[in-house]
Amino acid sequence: MKKNIPVITLLTDFGLEDEYAGVMKGVILSINVGVRLVDLTHNVRRHDIVQAALAINASFRYFPKGSIHVIVVDPGVGGRRNIICLKKEGHFFIAPDNGVLSLVTQDGRVDEICAVTNDSYFLKPVSNTFHGRDIFAPVAAHLSKGVDMLRLGQKLALSDIVRLDVAAPFLSSADELVGQIISIDHFGNIVANIDKEIFEKFAKETRSKDVVISLGKFKIQGVSESYDTVKAGFPLAVFGSRNLLEISVNQADASTYFKAGIGQAVKVRPVTNKDS
Repeated sequence: MKKNIPVITLLTDFGLEDEYAGVMKGVILSINVGVRLVDLTHNVRRHDIVQAALAINASFRYFPKGSIHVIVVDPGVGGRRNIICLKKEGHFFIAPDNGVLSLVTQDGRVDEICAVTNDSYFLKPVSNTFHGRDIFAPVAAHLSKGVDMLRLGQKLALSDIVRLDVAAPFLSSADELVGQIISIDHFGNIVANIDKEIFEKFAKETRSKDVVISLGKFKIQGVSESYDTVKAGFPLAVFGSRNLLEISVNQADASTYFKAGIGQAVKVRPVTNKDS
């Protein structure tokens, strides 16, 4: 029987201008040349833990069981923050304990968690500024060779690890569903923290075309099925691949069009006569 090739994904805020991402790959391949490496992204905004949390949660289930996901968005590198290894749904995650796995674990179900403290799996010496090279990469490589994750350090409970305080949508006194912008993607699409399930519960019997989405002074009526339901250069609202509400501009940058930024309010309400 053909042996499965282990998969390691890399998600960082390193960018591609420097050698950092490539060096991590070199460390991994020096320990296990038989691994398959996948660059999930290296263009997370610098130190943006929430964007990284969104990216890993939206991605990991599309990889084969047994994959090892290395997340290095780590503004606390070299400080008091811990490093953890977490297993969920047959996937392994190696990440700083800074809340970056909050969305992965939001349903409260994990297989195992441990601290990463066994320095026999680290490179020596360990730099205080590049744990991606000296800890994350070699630990991932050893896991890919079959090392039991519980040899990495002490077993932890879900309650032991850091959770992000991610803002949740709420119902205002004006009976509006109020969310906020949590991400802006490479195309300039504005992503809100309003998922399709929350939207449908709020809208109930209201058809998706009979709601108004407000962003500052701008208003969009209805949720479209795809970008090309409006002409190029025109705005629309759509549920994207993450099942989150997006405000977009067909073939243009919505964040520039709306002069929008992270944390800005996005409001949803039924159409009224005043909208006619």
